[in-house]
Amino acid sequence: MTDPKIAAGAPGAAGGAEAALVLATWFSPSYPVGAYSYSHGLEWAVESGAVTGRATAETWVRGCLAQGAGWTDAVLLARGMDAAQAGDDAPFDGLAALAEALAPARERHLETMAQGAAFARVTGAVWPEAGSAPLAYPLAVARAAAARGLPPRLVLGFFLHGFAANLVSAAVRLVPLGQTDGQRILAALLPLCEELAERALSAGEEEIGGCTLLADIAAMRHETQYSRLFRS
Repeated sequence: MTDPKIAAGAPGAAGGAEAALVLATWFSPSYPVGAYSYSHGLEWAVESGAVTGRATAETWVRGCLAQGAGWTDAVLLARGMDAAQAGDDAPFDGLAALAEALAPARERHLETMAQGAAFARVTGAVWPEAGSAPLAYPLAVARAAAARGLPPRLVLGFFLHGFAANLVSAAVRLVPLGQTDGQRILAALLPLCEELAERALSAGEEEIGGCTLLADIAAMRHETQYSRLFRS
């Protein structure tokens, strides 16, 4: 039988299977944050010929995960959960400002802020303790996860998987790839998602950083791309 505190949406109540179901909901493609409308610069990479098939698509997404926004956002999320759980407004606000400052292009800033605002709005309406003020996406998730008492390691795994799955979905539509090849790419990236989640769990802010110059340039070039399906 469901714990009545969980059924009532009590802060800090979710754990175990309940936590996994909450996170599966938050990072489902059907959760209305508009993730499907962002390619993270991949649309320009396909247009330019940098990504042409399964192998290059996997390499591109792997780089974005390990050396780009995947890793950066995971650390911001981990430290944001710590700050929110402790009720430390100043460190949390500093992380929120850093998350915005780290966006290397106008559309990448839009990507994190629009998704974060949508996530906060919807999640705050369903789980009021999560808060609804707009934030960069990883900090909006951090605030909600801390309010629900979700296990940080589980949150990080789901977050990184969602990031990878969205880019793979964009690649399936853009390259184009078959659905089976898309799932092969995602399966190949699962160990990396696990590794990054484990590392981010204890990583300090000083470990934020990476080098995905081509992905950053792609995000900038996408702003003036002639024909576009995606917002980034």
